[in-house]
Amino acid sequence: MAQTHGGGPDDGTAEVLDRPLPDGVRRRVVQLVSDGFGALTPAELPAQLRQFARFTPSRRAKFAGNAMAAALETDPLFRQRIGERLREAQPELAGALDSGAPPPAADPLDVAAAAYVLRPAGWVKLVAAAGEEAQRADAERADEETRAELERLRAELDRAREQGRAETERLRAELEAARKEAESLHRKLRSALSDVRRGEAALRKARAELEAARADGQAHLSAAESETRRLKARLGEAEAALEATRRAAREGRSVEDMRVRLLLDTLLDATQGLRRELALPPVSVRPAETVDAVEPGRMTPKDIAARALSEHDPAVLDQLLALPQAHLVVDGYNVTKTGYPQMPLEKQRLRLLGQLSQLAAQTGAEVTCVFDGAELVAPVLLAPPRGVRVLFSKPGVTADELIRQLVRAEPPGRPVIVASTDREVADGVARAGARPVASAMLLKRLS
Repeated sequence: MAQTHGGGPDDGTAEVLDRPLPDGVRRRVVQLVSDGFGALTPAELPAQLRQFARFTPSRRAKFAGNAMAAALETDPLFRQRIGERLREAQPELAGALDSGAPPPAADPLDVAAAAYVLRPAGWVKLVAAAGEEAQRADAERADEETRAELERLRAELDRAREQGRAETERLRAELEAARKEAESLHRKLRSALSDVRRGEAALRKARAELEAARADGQAHLSAAESETRRLKARLGEAEAALEATRRAAREGRSVEDMRVRLLLDTLLDATQGLRRELALPPVSVRPAETVDAVEPGRMTPKDIAARALSEHDPAVLDQLLALPQAHLVVDGYNVTKTGYPQMPLEKQRLRLLGQLSQLAAQTGAEVTCVFDGAELVAPVLLAPPRGVRVLFSKPGVTADELIRQLVRAEPPGRPVIVASTDREVADGVARAGARPVASAMLLKRLS
């Protein structure tokens, strides 16, 4: 919007504006175009302004200001139409501009904006004069605002000085009072320090006396405790020796009596069984032996060999359990994991114990089933079946070690059978005098 060309030399169209429009004049020009914009039909508008035809004047001035100013500058026909609307709206101002004498009371910005749109002769001077007037007004307004701000700052400075003087006086008074109070506190502090020193001296003396008394009492207490510990140790040793003597006498007598009685029962049952098995003749001649008759045939070594069984035959286990006072010890999990490992441990135990109960009832043998306690997540609540003793190894003790303890507890000569596939267990119990059998043999017998 810097230059305008066209027309004759008398109508002002040949005049050229050699500087940008002042901001105030430009805003008034955009407002005039926006006000006259709505009275034009879309066909009368330049192509670039038709999209803003339905906007309100305020939105049109906000969003289409640059486009309207550019169209007003470059499109003489559009400027002429806007000028006609301006003449209709403000005929007095338009007539005054045409006559070359703008009204003195009119706003210079309105005069400059109307002159820019109507382009009368001398319009460039009017626009320039309006810009200078607006600048002077802005400068005067800025000066006025600066003077007002300066006066306000001076007043604030005076108030601040007055407040500073009052605050200074107040602080001086407070300082004097604080100084007097500090002097009083210093006197009290010196007196208190003197009292503290006397108290500390008395405390040190009392502490020294207390430490001496404590050391004396500690020496007597240590001597008394030492004598008490010595007497308690001697008393404990005497009680332990007495209890050990009593327990050794009691346990030795009961265990030995039990072992002797069990071994005696074993020998008696074995003697009777051996007498029945071998059909031994009486030690003296009986009267019936003098009668002449035909006697039945006797067993030969060949007949006895024919009766031998394979060492894997379950009947061997029946023969072993038929021995007098036989004791069957079962390695529980070794047997169950050989026969039915896919079952849960609880069902494995219940199945094996039920079968062992039947076996004990059939054979009359003593049956003990040992399980490894390390396999358990929690202690087992179990009612042992009739005829079967159920044992779990303690923490830190394996089932194998518990089986060896059971075998060692038996008297020499009693038939003990251990069912386990563990080679270490089998070798250990064999050295202790027991007869190991494979878990598979026991499973065959139970099935």
